[in-house]
Amino acid sequence: MTDDSNRTDEHDPGPDQRSDATTEAARRASRERIMADARRMGADAKRVGRETGRNLGQFDYRRPRGPVKADLEDTHGHYPHDTHPILVPGIAIDEQRRRYSLDKVIFAIAGTLTVAFVIWGIADSGSVASVAQAAFDWSTMNVGWLFNLVALVILVAMLILAFSPYGKIPLGKDGEKAEFSTFAWVAMLFAAGIGIGVLFFGPSEPLTYFITPPPLTNDPESIEALHGAMAQTYYHWGFHAWAMYALVGGAIAYAAYRRGRSLLLSSIFVSLFGKRQSEGFAGKLVDIFAIVATLFGTAAALGIAAMQIGTGASIVSGAGPMTNNMLVIIILVLTLGFIISAVSGVSKGIRYLSSINIVLTIGIVGIVLFLGPTLFLLNLLPSALMEYLGSMFDLMGKSLSWGSETQEFQSVWTVYYWAWWISWSPFVGTFIARISRGRSIRQFLLGTIFIPSTLLFVAYGVMGGTSISMYRDGAAGFSDSMAAPEVFFALVDNLPYVEWLPFVAIVVLAIFFITSADSASVVMGMLASRGDQEPKKWVVVFWGLVMSGISVVMLLLGNANALEGLQQLVIVTAVPFAVIMLFIIIAWVRELRTDPMALRRKYAQNAVDNAVVAGAESYGDDFALQVVPTEPGDGANCGIDSEHEDYTDWYQRTDENGEPVGFDYETGEWADGWTPEDGTAPAEADAASTTEATEGNDASTTEADSVAASATDADSVAASATEPDPDSVTDSAADLGSDRREDHS
Repeated sequence: MTDDSNRTDEHDPGPDQRSDATTEAARRASRERIMADARRMGADAKRVGRETGRNLGQFDYRRPRGPVKADLEDTHGHYPHDTHPILVPGIAIDEQRRRYSLDKVIFAIAGTLTVAFVIWGIADSGSVASVAQAAFDWSTMNVGWLFNLVALVILVAMLILAFSPYGKIPLGKDGEKAEFSTFAWVAMLFAAGIGIGVLFFGPSEPLTYFITPPPLTNDPESIEALHGAMAQTYYHWGFHAWAMYALVGGAIAYAAYRRGRSLLLSSIFVSLFGKRQSEGFAGKLVDIFAIVATLFGTAAALGIAAMQIGTGASIVSGAGPMTNNMLVIIILVLTLGFIISAVSGVSKGIRYLSSINIVLTIGIVGIVLFLGPTLFLLNLLPSALMEYLGSMFDLMGKSLSWGSETQEFQSVWTVYYWAWWISWSPFVGTFIARISRGRSIRQFLLGTIFIPSTLLFVAYGVMGGTSISMYRDGAAGFSDSMAAPEVFFALVDNLPYVEWLPFVAIVVLAIFFITSADSASVVMGMLASRGDQEPKKWVVVFWGLVMSGISVVMLLLGNANALEGLQQLVIVTAVPFAVIMLFIIIAWVRELRTDPMALRRKYAQNAVDNAVVAGAESYGDDFALQVVPTEPGDGANCGIDSEHEDYTDWYQRTDENGEPVGFDYETGEWADGWTPEDGTAPAEADAASTTEATEGNDASTTEADSVAASATDADSVAASATEPDPDSVTDSAADLGSDRREDHS
């Protein structure tokens, strides 16, 4: 019986075991309920996620309309055309209604000053020379540091801007295609990097540094001097120079193709000076300085072209040494060619010649590479580039503090180059702005800084390396005292089978003179005509004549083989625009901070950050994002006053007289019936638009979207259930409309 009792006890669970079984069953039931709830919530979350994804994919932050708007209208003001700032796709310059005309103030002041200078220089060149020398000495001694600072600050600022979130902003409207294919764009950037410098400074500048190295660097004519000479040349013609062009070109392109302003330097400063001052005294002053800087910078290039043409003609014809009178005759003949191209309608043919000119220049560099010391050059090019990159900080650190010899070298070379690039920046910047419409800021800045620089590194490496090699080998015509214009022709004279090449080079230089004068004169005509992209022919011819006159005066201040007059006046006239360049950085960044895409990114980041915190607090890992209205001040704007004039004034559309007029950003229709094809608006529609502008309302308010932000910028994201990636949501939302499809036709 005891055994039976014991066996029964073994099969009969005790109280503790029964309790454990009950607990386990309860846990199992609880887990099943939780899993069922989770499956149900998961299904709901997927549904909500799909809806949210659609909403966020469209980035639909339109203002609520209909009943929702009526409920909140008393707490919210009016946006121009009833359109929230983050919804504006951008405005292109050709979508604006604008009347162009000659700005008599700018034309009169800039024209009078420059014409008076030309008359003074021709009538009394000695007096001009003494004044220019005194101004040059003062500038290089007292503001040489400014040019070095400007070059450094601009390069650093452009690289930071390119890699910042602002780099994704397009130089055009949201969704706008790039005007030119990538290949065509790169080809035109290469074209911008090719000019008179390749044939003039390409062979002569490295040779000068090799024979007479910069102070406190290398022994003359040593291996170290060879690589140092190439690095110094690359420093002057490389990244710093093109960063200056990128700054001006990028700011102009942004103002014209993203904000709808004129192609004027003053258009950049609306955010800094205000619209009234940028179109008034301050803006006119900026455009006048831009014209003066462009005049003297381009005149220096034309003077250099004339010097080399004269030298080549003298060598080919055996006419003897060049004189100033011969240079003046050459400039007058080439100026006549420019006038004919400007007034006869053959400027399109001249542009084709310009394209051929680029091919010929590249061909000349190729001939020198293959007929010159090819093996030496193939070894030198990568070594020279690495020497430049490795010594860049040393080169940027040179200033007056290194002594009087360094100061003298800087004034003749480095400061002169920085001043020259600053003077050229309105001209070259406008060109690269006009070919870069639709590109992102990042693509524009990196492409402009690095693509032409790379070409120049190769071209200058080939030309400079060849001249140094020939000099070291004692080639005929080379000496340590030869003039800069002679170096190229001495180099060509030592190449086999190319007796015809000097004639081609002279033609290339002549075409360069005419096309540069034509293009620069058009840019100055635009600056004097309120941004008109097709200024009157007589205005273009006027600036071309003034430019040629300044070239003559510059050469008269030096002599046929020297650059003193060119360098002096370029540096002196570039001082005011060097300061303006620094203000361009500030003005452009201020504009970018209020760009619709930047605001979208800010709203998206605020919304996602707030929602992730709220979702984690309420639901742990399982939540989704959904757009819902919030109380004023609690939404995605996080305190941004989206009604502030900094965000809204720029997209208020106006008619030709500057009066506000209604516009529908969704359909592109004007309230007064104006169309770009006709360029006119019906009279009755014009009267209606005046009434509408007075009331400050857009007659074409668009239909409300079913899921929208509240009228207080209260776009918020609430938590629900699943887990999208916040970074991907933020980036995709902020980058909406930024994809660029390029035109490959």
